[in-house]
Amino acid sequence: MPRNVEVKARAKDLASVRARAEALADGPCVVLRQDDTFFNVPRGRLKLRVLRPDQGELIFYDRPDAAGPKECRYTVAKVEHPDAVLKLLSRALPVLGRVRKHRTLYLVGQTRVHLDEVEGLGGFVELEVVLRRGQQAEEGARIARRLMRRLGIRKADLLDGSYMDLLASPPSHPVRRQARRRP
Repeated sequence: MPRNVEVKARAKDLASVRARAEALADGPCVVLRQDDTFFNVPRGRLKLRVLRPDQGELIFYDRPDAAGPKECRYTVAKVEHPDAVLKLLSRALPVLGRVRKHRTLYLVGQTRVHLDEVEGLGGFVELEVVLRRGQQAEEGARIARRLMRRLGIRKADLLDGSYMDLLASPPSHPVRRQARRRP
């Protein structure tokens, strides 16, 4: 199962993070629109990501809910008919909710830097250090921490859960209120 080390944080100044990411990136960014439907499963997280009417991904991932760099194990399956798969999965599993986002992706070495504008929540930055075969998670965590410093991500901005968790929490919850603030 593929692995990465992930970091998710609020971006109080997404424009500043974008400028830093552009300066560090190995090439131009890729802009994506993603519509993720999450399903209730016994462990980990399962989502169907719709990229276009004829293109999606079924993604299972398992990671601890902890702030800062954390190891994530995941599996991705390409989906040619995401609407049909969504109907099928919705009949078999309870739907937790949807996360819609505008994502700007930069590659910095072995790290995928995501600048996300999440509908209903605001701006975030996510790092995914894609681990190579045999590479230890601690090395990925060191890479993530170094990149956090270079992008200006502070410990106070780190999140421990997913966007779905934030959307599912009550609007009065302190983490949700902080996530909704815009610069």
